[in-house]
Amino acid sequence: MPDTPAIEVQHLTKRYATGHTAVSDLSLTIARGETVALLGPNGAGKSTTVEVLEGFRSRTSGDVRVLDSDPARATRAHKARVGIVLQTSAEAPNVTVAEQLTHFGTFYPRSRSTEELLAATGLEAQRNTRISRLSGGQRRRVDVALGVIGYPEVLFLDEPTTGFDPEARRQFWDLVNGIKREGTTILLTTHYLDEAAHLADRAAVIANGALRALAPIDELGGREARTPRVRWRDDDGLRHEERTTDPQALVRSTATPMHDLEVIRPSLEDVYLEMVGADA
Repeated sequence: MPDTPAIEVQHLTKRYATGHTAVSDLSLTIARGETVALLGPNGAGKSTTVEVLEGFRSRTSGDVRVLDSDPARATRAHKARVGIVLQTSAEAPNVTVAEQLTHFGTFYPRSRSTEELLAATGLEAQRNTRISRLSGGQRRRVDVALGVIGYPEVLFLDEPTTGFDPEARRQFWDLVNGIKREGTTILLTTHYLDEAAHLADRAAVIANGALRALAPIDELGGREARTPRVRWRDDDGLRHEERTTDPQALVRSTATPMHDLEVIRPSLEDVYLEMVGADA
């Protein structure tokens, strides 16, 4: 496996003619075989960043490399090494699942067999079902099958489970974990923090076009952001709040009564919302 990163972004900026800056001086590096979740509120710059990496959108400045190539000048050979699963996709409703997969397989120099894709995505029972008759979750599985059909080295997943019920989401996570085990590098955009925690090695938080954090999920925000808060009310009715790594020691050290005592341990959602602030 090459030592160079799968994705490398240096000082990416995207500014539109209207003067709006969608992405500002963003830098990040993703190692080969790593899964990174891109998090942020709507309008934060996530989609613009991913579209630049996919080669669908031009950049104003900065350097972008995907598998050692500039996606803006991607060759046909480079595109065959990259899989893309968009939020929405054009459908061919009058063909069956198997027909769609077999047809797309002809576009790649090396492709997975239709049988392998049906098994990997849990669509074996739907092989002869027309795409127009599939459920939303089943259609999304077809999208993923098409995204990985050419054994991509990098896979872009753009909000892949939006609209899924809990069971379908869990099944989809199993599918993505199987793709990860093959060594595929995955860049995932999602609004579901539990999804990021389950699938990603690291998360990048973007707000207002800027990168706010890039770290393993359980280290986002740093130690201070994850420090528990102790809240209480004194005899005079005044409210108090204090951060401490040892809530029990704080309670024991306070001589006056502590009414309505609460110990709040920040969740991933708390940490995330604190980072994005008013942009969320």
